[in-house]
Amino acid sequence: MIAEIVPPGTLNQLFFWTDATAIREGILAVAALVVFLVTAPRGRRWLSWLSISLLALSVIPLIAVIVFPFPAGADADSGGGHGLGHAHHVHRFLLVASLFQSCLLLVVVCIWERVARAMPKIFVDILRCVMLALALLMVLWDAGIDAGELVTGSALVTAVLGFALKDTLGNVFAGLAIHAEHPFEVGDWIQYDANQAHIGRVVEVNWRATKVITLDEAYVIVPNGQLAQASIRNFTKPDSWSRRSIYLITPYDVSPQRVQRIILEAIRGSFGVLEHPAPSVVTSNFTDRGVEHWVRLFTNDFDKRDRVDGMARDRIWFALARNGIEIPTATQSIRLTQLPSPALPEPAEARVARRVESLKRVGIFAGLSPGQLDRLGMEGREWRFAGGEPVIRQGDPGESLFVVLEGGVEVSAQEGDGVPVVITTLGPGGFFGEMSLMTGAARSATITAKAESCLLEIDKATMRRVLEEQPTLVETLGRALTARAGERSTALARDGRREDPPQPDLFQRIRDYFAM
Repeated sequence: MIAEIVPPGTLNQLFFWTDATAIREGILAVAALVVFLVTAPRGRRWLSWLSISLLALSVIPLIAVIVFPFPAGADADSGGGHGLGHAHHVHRFLLVASLFQSCLLLVVVCIWERVARAMPKIFVDILRCVMLALALLMVLWDAGIDAGELVTGSALVTAVLGFALKDTLGNVFAGLAIHAEHPFEVGDWIQYDANQAHIGRVVEVNWRATKVITLDEAYVIVPNGQLAQASIRNFTKPDSWSRRSIYLITPYDVSPQRVQRIILEAIRGSFGVLEHPAPSVVTSNFTDRGVEHWVRLFTNDFDKRDRVDGMARDRIWFALARNGIEIPTATQSIRLTQLPSPALPEPAEARVARRVESLKRVGIFAGLSPGQLDRLGMEGREWRFAGGEPVIRQGDPGESLFVVLEGGVEVSAQEGDGVPVVITTLGPGGFFGEMSLMTGAARSATITAKAESCLLEIDKATMRRVLEEQPTLVETLGRALTARAGERSTALARDGRREDPPQPDLFQRIRDYFAM
């Protein structure tokens, strides 16, 4: 009957091809698979799907030989029998691969898991790939093919693929590191960045990414490379319980110890609150609203933490209300202050009038008419100096006179490299710089503001117009200059310095300087 369906030459090829080695490998593969299915736990038998699939695929080359017979006389070693030889090698590879997979499962599941924790799936997948590679190398070696030549010839292709898949490979190695360090496992609640919304339960860790389901039932896929670089918070390890924190504020007129007793009694037996570790309450801060209390409780129901916190808050509110303690609301005390109106710029008329009042107290200007005083007040320039700030320095050139409007100044002189000698101090109504104004001489003294001071500067052009209108002012200014020179000489002589040489006729110097 078989001879009528299958040509005789095909049967000869089939019997030649299925040699004793292939038969032994097939028997061993089936035996290893049966042993695993018998000895493996019921929940782990599904891991044998790859071994069964490889064993089932090994029949396909046999069917191919029957359906597509090779020419008569062809064998695995003849030049015309390459197709038969290739089918034979594929058949052997599938049998050897199935055998290696079953042996791997026997070691990993039936032996390893009985003495240690279950090996992570990613490690099992890597070992499976290694077994497939070993089976391929073994068959290639028996076929007389040097596997090293294949590796050398595919070096460039490997480099290109490695560059293109660098991110994927990074995620793979990161996944290996995660499984080696065990920062979390499937079923753990983790937070993988600073965002509170990114808290979820791990449902799968594969080659490329970790899959997490958040409380919002969002399915999040996080690349392993991102997890390897992040600070991961595991709320389930090392203990199954986690701590929750609730903050509330009570009035200052209620004792903190009393509030703490009320809170602890209120949350005892609340949904999800554990008795061990026991909850606690501490006074954490004193705020504008009142005393802030930090309630710390522990729960195993991390996935229901919102409900745990909410029901604990409900109990606290009712307990405080029963004891007449009201949670203070945020209040603000507002104080209204009428600010003064912004200062308006001083009118020109008022500014001139203020200056004229100060000029009237200056002795050398006593004989001036109101119009001449107005001219000085209008054309003069007003300066303000800070306390300790020099106004003029001895030896500097100058052609102006200063009148003290506010504050005060100190007059000092220095001979050579000696120590400066204080000659006098001037207050409002005082004046200085008249020698430089009237004769053009260099400054004979240093003037320093003793406090914040306001000074009025009168220059040569303004004084010329006043002298032209009232020439008799020359004698008044000359007498003032002579008196000031005497004061300076007396002060220097008192300090042991030489006196100033006698001054020439000041009246004539003033007339010559102003060309009068």
